[in-house]
Amino acid sequence: MEVGGEVVFEDLFPSMVEKLGAEGFLKELFNGFRLLTDGETNVITFESLKRNSALLGLHNMSDEELRCMLNEGDVDGDGCLSEMEFCVLMFRLSPDLMDKSRMLVEDIIVNHF
Repeated sequence: MEVGGEVVFEDLFPSMVEKLGAEGFLKELFNGFRLLTDGETNVITFESLKRNSALLGLHNMSDEELRCMLNEGDVDGDGCLSEMEFCVLMFRLSPDLMDKSRMLVEDIIVNHF
């Protein structure tokens, strides 16, 4: 959503977790990652993010803003996002989900391991 020329993101992740459960939410997160990846390398590159950003409603973002998004999650400095980097970034960008992530991880461990 854009407010006064500034992009404002509404954090829908906590409600998604409540609705889908931990496993369903993670499945949707992985599906989102796959939508944004480069088909050949299976990582999110600047080019794949730019090409697929409209799927996220980010078609008005500049190249610089897209690069900043990519750099924010690029832990190993390779210029792209792996599935793990993407998931960590999504959790970091959701303050409510960060607070609930411990419960989410515990739920996954108890029910799946």
